[in-house]
Amino acid sequence: MNSISSNFEKVFAHSPDICASAPGRVNLIGEHIDYSEGFVLPFAINDCTHVAIAKTNENVIKIASVQRSSAVISIAISDISPDLKGDWERYVLGVIWALGIKSGLEIFIDGKVPVGAGLSSSAALEASVATALNSLFSLGYDLPTLARLCQKAENDYVGMPCGIMDQSVSLMANKGSALLLDCRDLTTKNISFDVASHGLELLIIDTQAHHELVDGGYAQRRASCDSVVTKLNIVSMRHLSMDQLLSKRSEITETEFIRAHHAVTEIKRVLDAVVALEKSDFVELGKLINASHVSLRDDYTVSCPELDCAVDASLDAGALGARMVGGGFGGSAIALVQAQNVEKTKLAIQSAFTEAGYKAPRFFTSLPSQGARILY
Repeated sequence: MNSISSNFEKVFAHSPDICASAPGRVNLIGEHIDYSEGFVLPFAINDCTHVAIAKTNENVIKIASVQRSSAVISIAISDISPDLKGDWERYVLGVIWALGIKSGLEIFIDGKVPVGAGLSSSAALEASVATALNSLFSLGYDLPTLARLCQKAENDYVGMPCGIMDQSVSLMANKGSALLLDCRDLTTKNISFDVASHGLELLIIDTQAHHELVDGGYAQRRASCDSVVTKLNIVSMRHLSMDQLLSKRSEITETEFIRAHHAVTEIKRVLDAVVALEKSDFVELGKLINASHVSLRDDYTVSCPELDCAVDASLDAGALGARMVGGGFGGSAIALVQAQNVEKTKLAIQSAFTEAGYKAPRFFTSLPSQGARILY
């Protein structure tokens, strides 16, 4: 908290009016189904994005970041539009635009969530800014509404057709729990996720094959799901059973079929995972995690060689389950491992990456953490 405030003061020569933070996330299971009104089971990680903001009397938004050494970015309020070109600051401007803020602002960002690692650094940035502005201007938005506004910023301003999961968990997560999120109405249920007491650890593997989801691959897959919904005259994949999908296979393309097959099976896997967690059946949870990766790799084709290598090496080293997380095409994987085998698993993955000629992976772990909050 003191760090973000002091950094703000170094850049803008006075104190901020408010400071807030929001975390990145790991999705335990339920990938690429938030935009299909499915269920997802993410949790917030320790790494957060911090933001400090002050109101000004100028008709300008000024943005700076610890992670960006360039000068302060200045944009006239009247110029804020989805048509305005830019870089990372578009996520900040998108939130300002979605919330309808017309005041001059000075904004300083310190993002600790690894960018491009599939841990939702963009949602952490959006949620931290939205949380601060919601409080600073007494807007009174509840958390589900704030999540939808952050999603609007990313969909309509940045141009990334993401679902609602990342923003929701960054805002709503609770310490010690995974968040069962119904992406249809944003209702939630906290599911205890205490692997440590069972001698387990969730290893997060950043493959350092960093991804960029605005390049079209993500949008193409969402478009396939939308096409299935239209052709089969259903509300969403949430309303499609496996029997229906199989009986109507001839009405959709083969690509649409395998995309829909992932959605239908992944939604079921999430609900089965909740049952497994409630029974502390981590062997079953591991099997579901494995099945999720296979589906993402084969049906949704969003994995990549580095992710597959991390998953295969983890399983060869004895992990109960492993899968890619996030939008795919790079980023991170998770592995549910015996705590006593964590170092063995890391070494196995490092060795596999070296043998394949890949960049060395990074490892970290995280307990389920708290969602967005006002620091002061």
